[in-house]
Amino acid sequence: MNESKIKKIENKVTVRLNKVLTLSIFDEPRPKYVSKITLTDKFFAATILKLVPFGVRPNFLTVFRFVSIPFVAFLLVTGDYVNGFWLFTVAALSDALDGAMARTRNQITDWGIVFDPVADKLLVGIVALIVISKAINPILAGTIIVLEIALVISAYWRFRGKLIPAKIVGKLKMILQCVGISLLLIGLAVNYPLIISAATIILYASVIFSVLCLTVYKSI
Repeated sequence: MNESKIKKIENKVTVRLNKVLTLSIFDEPRPKYVSKITLTDKFFAATILKLVPFGVRPNFLTVFRFVSIPFVAFLLVTGDYVNGFWLFTVAALSDALDGAMARTRNQITDWGIVFDPVADKLLVGIVALIVISKAINPILAGTIIVLEIALVISAYWRFRGKLIPAKIVGKLKMILQCVGISLLLIGLAVNYPLIISAATIILYASVIFSVLCLTVYKSI
C-alpha cells in the first residue's frame, strides 16, 4: 500500500473519529427538516420563550429532563401523584420548548438532536413502567416501552447510525403519550375513574401512532 492511500485512510479515520467525539451526525449544511420552524415553534417563540433569556440554551432543558427522571420516578413510586404530575408536566413541556428554542434561535446542536429523543423516551418509559403497568395494565406499559425501543433501533439502523429528529407523526405520538400520562396522574390523584378511562383511551391511541411511526412514516 503506497503512502497516499495510507494518508487517505488516516484522514477518513480522523474525520469519523471527530464526528463520534463531537456527536456530529450531520454534515454541513444540515438537512432542511432539522431546522424547519413549525407553527408550534412560532407559538412558543411568541409566548413562553419571550420569558426565557438567550443565555439559556436548548441543551440545558434536555439535561433538566434527564435530571428530573429519577425525581419523577421517586414521586410516582411513593404514590405522590400530585407532585409527580406537576414535575412530569414541566419535564414534558421542556421537550417542546427545547426544540422550539433550538429552531427559532438557531441553536441546533448535534448533541441535542441525539439526546433530546433519548430523554423523551426515558421519561415516558419510566412512567409507563411505574404507573401505566399498575393503574391500567402491564401489557399496555410493555407495549409502549417496546415500541419506543423499536423506534430508536429502527431509526438508527435505517439511517445508518444517524438518529433523526421526530417528524410530525412522531410529535403527535409524544403529545398523546404526555397528555395520556398527565390525565392518568390526575385521575389517580383525585381517584376519579372517568379521567383514568379517558387517559387509557389516549394512551392506546398513542400506541397506534407509534406503530404508524414504525411502519409507515419512518419517524421517531
